[in-house]
Amino acid sequence: VQLQASGGGLVQTGGSLRLSCAASGRIFSSLVMGWFRQAPGKEREVVAAIGWSGGRTTYADSVKGRFTISRDNAKNTVYLQMSSLKPEDTAVYYCASRYSYKLEYDYWGQGTLVTVSS
Repeated sequence: VQLQASGGGLVQTGGSLRLSCAASGRIFSSLVMGWFRQAPGKEREVVAAIGWSGGRTTYADSVKGRFTISRDNAKNTVYLQMSSLKPEDTAVYYCASRYSYKLEYDYWGQGTLVTVSS
């Protein structure tokens, strides 16, 4: 599985961005997809995840109510809609995938930079 993240950029505090992650391969619809982020000098953290059918989603407490993860299995794409952005959301955002029976994410995209200016 190859993952290609896009949609990052520079946005002001309170603004919105939508990240996309396009996946190759025919098994996308069977994969759990996640978004992670890593800010300068900090460890990578999970932001959100979505089950293979899209019916189950989880979020980090820091983004609940502001970010929404979704997927379109027909387009092999997962999205992260980010609203009410804060400077502390500044990070490189990565998408990743794993099989539902595994805990570790196996495949990672290249990352897309989100910068929120104050």
